[in-house]
Formats: sequence, structure tokens, C-alpha cells
Amino acid sequence: MGNYKEIVTKAVVGKAKKATNLHLSMTPDEDVNTVLGCWVINHNFKGMKEGDKVGVDGAFDVNVWYSYNDDTKTKVNTKRFSYHELYQVPLKGEQTLSSNSEIMVRSLKQPNVSNVNIENGKIMLDIDKELGVEIVGDTKIKVPVEDLEDDYEELVDDDIVEQIDQVSDEYLEVKDNE
Repeated sequence: MGNYKEIVTKAVVGKAKKATNLHLSMTPDEDVNTVLGCWVINHNFKGMKEGDKVGVDGAFDVNVWYSYNDDTKTKVNTKRFSYHELYQVPLKGEQTLSSNSEIMVRSLKQPNVSNVNIENGKIMLDIDKELGVEIVGDTKIKVPVEDLEDDYEELVDDDIVEQIDQVSDEYLEVKDNE
């Protein structure tokens, strides 16, 4: 007993998530009366190693539909917002973040406008989002192995077939008389 093999493989060696509330503003050309709708589109992001942390650069577009001119006209204003965040991702065992580590970033909650107000001619936005970061690195696992003997079962036919090379005439005569 105790026959093991070590296998080197890639595995998730660190994982973390972070919810963020961003406070942003837009200044349209018109005096806004009412915000009629607000949505976030085109969210993209990328993770990279920054020292012993993971940096995430991302951006998204915010579209705000509003009325102006005493609520007689409407317009949609679009603005691109960028962000940079740092994640301190705890790593399992004695793993370290290296240039060989693969960093995967996922949006666990897409950016969404949670609150919008009009203040002094500006549209004030609260945007909530949540990102998850996984670090994939090389790791070793030990697995038990069986002896590499011939593990095929030997099959034996139960019916024995007798082979006759020549048939004698006496045998045929005996069979006919019976």
C-alpha cells in the first residue's frame, strides 16, 4: 500500500468577490426636468497582476433618458465611465501570484443604476456591481495508483468442441442403423 503518483495540473488557487457602489454624475446640455429611464450597457473588464494584488480595469456606458423644456421634449444622453479596482485575493496553501498565474474576472452582478437624482443641473447616479476574481495556477495532487499488472479477466469457453479430422464410414453406418 502507499503507491502514489503526483500530478501537476492547473487549478483555482485563489478566489474573491467584491461588490462596489459607484457615485457618478452626468451634465447634459439641457436643464433636466425629469429622469425617465436609466440603463447600463457595454460593460467590459480585464484583470492583471499588480504586485501581490489583482488590478481590474473596466468600463461601461450609461444611458439616461430625460425630459426637458418643461417636460415637452425628451433626449437620451450617453456617457462612458471607466474604473480601476484592486483585489487582494487570498491564495490557498503556499501559492503565490506570479506572472504565470491566469487571472479570470467575471461579472457576478452586472452594473445597474440603483438611484438617480437631479442636483444643480447634474444627473447624479448610484451604480451597483459585483465582480468575482479567480486565480488559476499550477498545483500538485497525489493520487493512489494500482499495480500495473494485466487486469484482463481470462475467459474460458464452457462448451468443449471436439474437432474431427476424418470421418470413418463405420461411424456413418452405425448412425444409419440406429
